[in-house]
Amino acid sequence: MCFSSDIMGKRYYCDYCERSFQDNMHNRKKHVYGVQHQRAKKAWFDHFRGYEDILKAEQAKRPCRKFLQRGICDFGTSCRFSHMSEADLFHLQKKVQDEKLRLEGSEDPNAPKPSVDVWLSSREKRRSGHTSKGSIIHPRSAETEREEDCASSDVPPQIFSVPELPPSLVPPPPGGWKVSSNVEWG
Repeated sequence: MCFSSDIMGKRYYCDYCERSFQDNMHNRKKHVYGVQHQRAKKAWFDHFRGYEDILKAEQAKRPCRKFLQRGICDFGTSCRFSHMSEADLFHLQKKVQDEKLRLEGSEDPNAPKPSVDVWLSSREKRRSGHTSKGSIIHPRSAETEREEDCASSDVPPQIFSVPELPPSLVPPPPGGWKVSSNVEWG
C-alpha cells in the first residue's frame, strides 16, 4: 500500500483492488472490510496455492447442487460448495501425483550432492557446446538462451508463470545485470 499527496489530501492505494481513495480512518476501514476487497485479497492469495492445497480444500467441500443442476452458481468463486466434477478432481489428483513424483525424483537420497565446481564446469560445457562447433561460432538467439538458462537454473518454474512480478522478485537475466561504465553510484 502506498500513499501520495494530492490537492484533497493524502490518498490511499489498495494493491489488491487496484484503486485509490481519500485516506481517512472511515474510508480505509470501510474498504478493508468490504466484500470487493475481501474477494480481491482471497483471489490474490489463491493464485499461489499449490495443487495439493486446492485438492484438499475441494475434497472437504460438498458438491454445489445449483452448479450441478444448472451449470452456474449465483455465488461464483466465493461459493462454499465445490464446483468441480469428478473428472476435474481426477485431473487434479493426477497433477498432485505428478508433482510428488517430480519432487521425489529430484531429491534422491542416494544421489551425490552437486558442488559448485561441478555445476560451473557443466554450465561451461553447455555454453561452449552451444555457441561454437570447431572454429565456427554459431550465434544463439536471446530467447533460446533464456529458455535454456530457465530450464537449467535453480529458480522454481512457477515463478515464470506469474505475470508482472515486482522487480525484487524477478530473477536476474542469464548474463547478469548490464551495468554501463559511466554510471555514478551514490
